[in-house]
Amino acid sequence: MPYQYANSKLKLFSLNSNYPLAQEIAEIMGVELGKSSVKHFSDGEVQISIEESIRGCDVFIVQSTSAPVNEHLMELLIMIDAVKRASAKTVNVVMPYYGYARQDRKAKAREPITAKLVANLLETAGADRVIVLDLHAPQIQGFFDILIDHLMAVPILSDYFLTKNYSPEELVVVSPDHGGVTRARRMAERLKAPIAIIDKRRPKPNVAEVMNIVGNIEGKVCILIDDIIDTAGTITLGANALKEAGAKEVYACCSHPVLSGPAIERIENSPIKELVVTNTIQLSDEKRSPKVKQLSVANLMAEAISRVYENKSVSTLFD
Repeated sequence: MPYQYANSKLKLFSLNSNYPLAQEIAEIMGVELGKSSVKHFSDGEVQISIEESIRGCDVFIVQSTSAPVNEHLMELLIMIDAVKRASAKTVNVVMPYYGYARQDRKAKAREPITAKLVANLLETAGADRVIVLDLHAPQIQGFFDILIDHLMAVPILSDYFLTKNYSPEELVVVSPDHGGVTRARRMAERLKAPIAIIDKRRPKPNVAEVMNIVGNIEGKVCILIDDIIDTAGTITLGANALKEAGAKEVYACCSHPVLSGPAIERIENSPIKELVVTNTIQLSDEKRSPKVKQLSVANLMAEAISRVYENKSVSTLFD
């Protein structure tokens, strides 16, 4: 539904990671994006200028920490500092994609917990609240001592598959690993379908090996669901295993289409009929494919921003 905040104390700014999404959110909310600029010194240092008064305003900054991750993270931290020093009433960070989320624990000795470090950086820079979508691990919320709203893309992805008019008896929602079972179960409940699990091990990052498929997928339309697809090794390996085990068709979906390296080539050469993703990350031209369908999270983000600004409950959006 349209909102009208044109003459309010709400200010919405976008940095460089996903300007089209920020623009879509602004149009839904009936506001213009705030005037700001991101420049660089000759050595690469980021310089940000806010070109309008934001004194006493509730400021929302839209920025995914997608590739180039470190560049976009520094832009965000500097923007938070600039907004804080410009006497904003509150500083709210809207991060459709939270980078470094995969480094959320010490899996072996002498490893950093970088997801926690990023949370510390956001707080230290001056953020009052963070709005995120589909964290790699929900417990990352506990890394923050400021307010955090954790939204889900499963309803958006599920609604898309409902438009295909498959009967629940035809479908199986498949988790590509044990860690994604909760996500798969949420989608399965919305589609009224059973779930299956691919039992795999990962000998090293971005390398996966399928072991077994737990559940009945023979003759079924399978929907693989994950939060992040990076090099697409896991998802295409899973799709191959499902087809070999007798699946009728294989779809895949995810919240965050990182799609780095050989991802697009792997997807195009795989038995995946369609890869359904959201626009938390802006896809460059080389990452577009006839097999990739992108859905918008702008309405969800606009609703969350509206509820935060008006001090309404955000919990209804978590499901």
